[in-house]
Amino acid sequence: MKKLLLFCFLAGYSVAYSQSELVFIYFNDKPNKAAFYANPLSELTQKALNRRTALGIPLNDQDAPIEQSFIQNIQNLGFIVTDYSKWLNGVAVTANQTQVNLIKAQPFVQSVESFAKNSSLVLKTQNTNKWESFEQSQKILTTFDYGSGSAQIDQINLRPLHLAGFTGTGVTIAVIDTGFPTVNTGSAFSRLWTNNKIKGGYDFVAKNTNIYEPTMNSHGTVVLGAIGGYIQNTFVGSAPDADFYLYRSENTAVEIPEEELYWIEAAEEADRKGVDIITASLGYNIFDDPKYSYTYANMNGTTSFIARASQIAVSKGIFVLIAAGNSGQQTWHYITTPADNAQVFTIGSVDSSGLSSGFSSYGPNSVGVIKPDASARGTVATTVDNNSTTTVSGTSIATPIAAGGVACLIQAFPTMNRNTMRTQLRQTASQFPSHTDQMGYGILNFGNLYNSVLNTSELVKKEKIAIFPNPVRSILNIATESEVLSLEIYDNLGRFILKATNQKSVSIQDFAKGTYYLKIQVKDKVYYEKFLKE
Repeated sequence: MKKLLLFCFLAGYSVAYSQSELVFIYFNDKPNKAAFYANPLSELTQKALNRRTALGIPLNDQDAPIEQSFIQNIQNLGFIVTDYSKWLNGVAVTANQTQVNLIKAQPFVQSVESFAKNSSLVLKTQNTNKWESFEQSQKILTTFDYGSGSAQIDQINLRPLHLAGFTGTGVTIAVIDTGFPTVNTGSAFSRLWTNNKIKGGYDFVAKNTNIYEPTMNSHGTVVLGAIGGYIQNTFVGSAPDADFYLYRSENTAVEIPEEELYWIEAAEEADRKGVDIITASLGYNIFDDPKYSYTYANMNGTTSFIARASQIAVSKGIFVLIAAGNSGQQTWHYITTPADNAQVFTIGSVDSSGLSSGFSSYGPNSVGVIKPDASARGTVATTVDNNSTTTVSGTSIATPIAAGGVACLIQAFPTMNRNTMRTQLRQTASQFPSHTDQMGYGILNFGNLYNSVLNTSELVKKEKIAIFPNPVRSILNIATESEVLSLEIYDNLGRFILKATNQKSVSIQDFAKGTYYLKIQVKDKVYYEKFLKE
């Protein structure tokens, strides 16, 4: 019996010893980092440097490029290297135990870590749910007819920022997703092209720039549409004047751990370009090869490669928004990674009534960090695809809607500490200080955050203002000690209705019944009030 058991063990060991796994090789230094510090523009754009300067974030060794001779040395050992990370300072290869031993013996290698959760490899200790599927069902005052997008904009109270002229102008968003078919041809995206808002993109799966390939999944297209889509008198995205980089990291035909690396490479490139926001409606827990799959215990914000890289992106001053996931009604009903990282802003989904969507994944992460952070409309939300609007459901759509709101905030308060911004977004959400496992701190309220910052600014007087009566039938009055320079009224779809100057009352007797928005311009401040016409 002992011989039989020993034979079985040895046979198993022989198989395991010959197995190959995807591993990450960590290098122990960046010997040429001094050259980077002497000339940061060799690696980062001026926009990336400006973001760090504005937010008080110093350069560090993560910003320096990988030592190319180390990559070449790995290739000289017979490995094919296609994916690497400067933030993590290493490369990914597929290797068996013999090859791992060879790699570990190299003087420039710090350690080797397997992507497999139950690795069969003997590794040195390191010192340092797929994409979310959809269900199809310069400051310039900009006024829009929001059309079918009105409800989701109002639910997160974003209209006050839009009416103040904060529509994402000058803010750059990286969308990391599955590809972007029809974005280069569809009329719903023509406004972006006309205004030079698409700044570039790359396919990190295929290693080329063909991000508009028609055969790709359109998930990325409708994600972008929720932020930057525009159809006159029909639909407006949440940040229609933002700039965009479009990156493909997800191959929908397979579920492989390399996709985490593709995402990391996209995030690093986004940082190089100086983006302000990364929005990603992607998440990972189960892979085609089960040895790479995660358990809920792994959803601690630091186990996965992608979660660690997401936190680095945040440390660079990038506001990272991640979809919570659509597993709320499945056996695995938890958030996926990188939504588990404490520093990313994780978005759950609600319906038109403000209730959590059944499919929205549950937090917290496995060490008790509250996730999601907050929520936006994800049940039957509106976006655009090619030439028309479409309704979709998923945390995938809630996340870009929220990302557009963040872009408007960053335009309004470009030097606000991003951690402060995340904290205030939680504190102004509908349920704070309470929270639920599906909704986090509740529905986002961008208008409240915007007004609360203005009210505490030393640049703005602490004057009060009120409108009455509300609801109103004929004459709407403005009570304030300040001189009112102008009044502007917009309907519930964002359409401009009326403007009056130098008066504190306005007749709305002939208006149709419904909800309206009043913009009140005084000497050094703009107020926004909502009123109901009876």
